[in-house]
Amino acid sequence: QVQLVESGGGLVQAGGSLRLSCTASGITFSRYAMAWFRQAPGKEREFVAAISWDGMKTNYADSVKGRFTISRDNAKKTVYLQMNKLKPEDTAVYNCAADSFGSGSRDRYEYESWGQGTQVTVSS
Repeated sequence: QVQLVESGGGLVQAGGSLRLSCTASGITFSRYAMAWFRQAPGKEREFVAAISWDGMKTNYADSVKGRFTISRDNAKKTVYLQMNKLKPEDTAVYNCAADSFGSGSRDRYEYESWGQGTQVTVSS
């Protein structure tokens, strides 16, 4: 049974940083592309960042490029999202997602497993 568990969310002031983690179980983690998506109240879920199974390819939404960094540790079955220079518009529930044999798509429908999410709130 696939399980993805996010952690690291919280309340931070604008300009601050947070690091999200997502630890997987029940899957051969190294075979999965991983991604972060987010959903703010009243808005559609949107792509944030993705990383290929081997960590060689990354993909970012324009809104976070240069501020967020996605990385992974296959030995720990964990994917990270380092978020710097946070803005109030980054406030959302952040979910990680897994795509078997994927290359790091922006399309949420490519991802078959999802975590429950962690809340990130950025105050102005």
